[in-house]
Amino acid sequence: MTVNQRVAPQAFAEHIAHLVQVVPKDPEISRAAGLFTKALTAGGVIQAFGSGHSEAVAMEIAGRAGGLVPTNRLALRDIVLYGDAPRAELDRYDLERDPAIARTILDLAPVQEHDLFVIISNSGVNGVVVELATLVKERGHDLIAITSRAHSEAVASRHPSGRRLADLADVVLDNHAPYGDAVLPLPPSGGGSTAPASIGAVSTITSALLAQLVVAQTVSNLLEAGEVPPVYLSANVPEGDAHNLRLEALYAGRIRRGA
Repeated sequence: MTVNQRVAPQAFAEHIAHLVQVVPKDPEISRAAGLFTKALTAGGVIQAFGSGHSEAVAMEIAGRAGGLVPTNRLALRDIVLYGDAPRAELDRYDLERDPAIARTILDLAPVQEHDLFVIISNSGVNGVVVELATLVKERGHDLIAITSRAHSEAVASRHPSGRRLADLADVVLDNHAPYGDAVLPLPPSGGGSTAPASIGAVSTITSALLAQLVVAQTVSNLLEAGEVPPVYLSANVPEGDAHNLRLEALYAGRIRRGA
C-alpha cells in the first residue's frame, strides 16, 4: 500500500475499524475481568504499570472517569517521586530496559496481599516489565498482561532470563498490533535505510479498548453479584470531587493520585 495525504487518514481509520471488531471477541477479556472481580471482592486494588506510551493505558485503568476507584498507577518516575533516585535518572534512554528498576518501583508501591497487577507493554520484552512481572508472580499476585503477541514473538527478550511478559502472566490480552506497531507502510525512501518505515501506530488505541472492555465486564460482574461498583465520576461534573473523595477514602494510603 502506498501512503499519501489523501488516503492515509482513511486507510488508518479502516485498520482501526477492523481491529475494533476483532479485539472484543477475545475470550481472555472475560478471564481478565474475573481476576479483577476476584481482587476487588477480596478488598484488593488494581495496580497498573506501563512505561513509554504504555503508561497511557495504565492511566486508562487507574484514576479514570467511568473507571474503578480501587486502582493505582505505578510508573518509572516513582523511583524519584517516592524514592531517593536523582531526577537525572529519568533521563536515561535505557531506563525501561534496566531490570533493577522494577524492584525499586515495586518496593515503593502501596501493595497489599489481594492486589492484582496489570502490566502493559506492546513489545513485552524490556527489562523493567519482565522483571516486574517476575517479582509480582514471586510475591503471589495475579497478573494480567496487555501486549502484542505478534511483536513480542518476533523479537528477543531484553531480560537476562530470556522470558517475555506474556510468558509470566496469568491472562494475556493481545492488542493485535503488528510487529513495529504502525500499520501503514511508506514507500521506499531511497536513503539506504534497511528498516522500512510505517505510520499509524495502533497499540495505544487497541490496548485502551481492552482495558475499557475488562472494566465494563468487571462492573457487570459486580452488579450481577448484587454489589455497588466503586466507579469514578468525572471531576468536571457537579459533585464529582465529593463522590470520588468519599470512595477513595475507603482505600486510604493505597491509591496515589497526581503523579
